[in-house]
Amino acid sequence: MNLNQVTLPVKNMDEATGFYRKLGFLQIVDTPHYARFECPVGGSTFSLSLNDGDFNNGAIIYFENEKLDDLVDKLIAKGIVFQQMPTDMRYLWREAVLHDPSGNKIKLYWAGDNRLNPPWKVEKRA
Repeated sequence: MNLNQVTLPVKNMDEATGFYRKLGFLQIVDTPHYARFECPVGGSTFSLSLNDGDFNNGAIIYFENEKLDDLVDKLIAKGIVFQQMPTDMRYLWREAVLHDPSGNKIKLYWAGDNRLNPPWKVEKRA
């Protein structure tokens, strides 16, 4: 199996799509209630779904970038606000944290080989 996409709820589609395009994603579907984006590397997609009511999304979406610090600097120059600048985490990932206009939590990160092969990995393929 392979993960196809994650869909995030949003309160304002125009505001949300503008935000994700500013982050560098390519918008491939555009409707008043649904949008889909392609990641710049790897061919993964994610989507946005307009939610009329209030919501509290506890999910966190992660986007990986080997040049995390440079990416964060470029996004700050575009006006993107971060709640956490790139920080080395105890679990061997470097992460920056931000929120989209609807409050969805986003982590931009780089983990290198530790993403799939952390020192504490419990299941190994033969």
